Amino acid sequence: MAAIQRNNMTIKVIDPHIHLFDLTAGDYHWLKPENPPFWQDKALIYRSFSCRDICLDSPLSLNGVVHIEAGFDNQNPQREIEYLQRSVKLPFSSVALADITLAPDLFAQAIEGLLTHNTVVGVRYILDEQALAILSLSHVQVNLELLAHKGLVFDCQMPIANKKAVSKLCEILTLVPTLKVVINHAGSPHELDKAADDNHWYQGLKMLSVFPTVAIKCSGWEMISRSYSVTLLREMTLTCVDVFGLERVMLASNFPLCLFSQPYQTYWQIVVDAIPNSLLDNLCYLNAKKWYNVG
Repeated sequence: MAAIQRNNMTIKVIDPHIHLFDLTAGDYHWLKPENPPFWQDKALIYRSFSCRDICLDSPLSLNGVVHIEAGFDNQNPQREIEYLQRSVKLPFSSVALADITLAPDLFAQAIEGLLTHNTVVGVRYILDEQALAILSLSHVQVNLELLAHKGLVFDCQMPIANKKAVSKLCEILTLVPTLKVVINHAGSPHELDKAADDNHWYQGLKMLSVFPTVAIKCSGWEMISRSYSVTLLREMTLTCVDVFGLERVMLASNFPLCLFSQPYQTYWQIVVDAIPNSLLDNLCYLNAKKWYNVG
């Protein structure tokens, strides 16, 4: 790919969605060939990845990352944070695993343990197709209230085309107006989703955008299609900006899963070539720095 020409400007990047693996120390149950997901190309990422694998060449400048839990030890998520604090040399923040379906007293204990580590700024518990069932549990709202009280971000991974699940999340946000939520992977759209008024993904965007404490990360395109188009990336990102505004949208890589489609440097080259110059500082750097307190 040709080098990026941006009038000699340096393009600062804080990547707000990466995963690092140390197969010699962590469990990573989901990465093992005998366990789901059964992707044909999963072997590509079944190895250790460190910060040395996410360097960016000029004019791109990697200024920090947000590490999203990657299954290092699901029984003791603090171990993943300890591993990161030993090994990550870049400015970084951590989004740790926390099981929001736990009884509130157990959840509170887990959160107190995570907060002994100063890099922890949020938690993730993957909802996916179980989003409505999980968010409907009464004690889940209690646990999300605790996250709000502690000032922690809830990284929410669910398909926002699921109107019932989005409605339930909106109900919680109405009751817990200080809860900070970051929607992962552009809300898990499908390849044919487009910004039409009758589109469920777009309607989910509009419903969630009403809440000023909700932001969205645009990444995970390889989960839609390994051969996703630049047009798809650009149109969906710009739609998110149009609906959420410039200060509540972030671009991210989902490293190393982005390697299913192209190398890390190439991914960011594609991103900055696809997005107008006037948006890059916010989408690639400032918003991640603000929402995840990086640096």
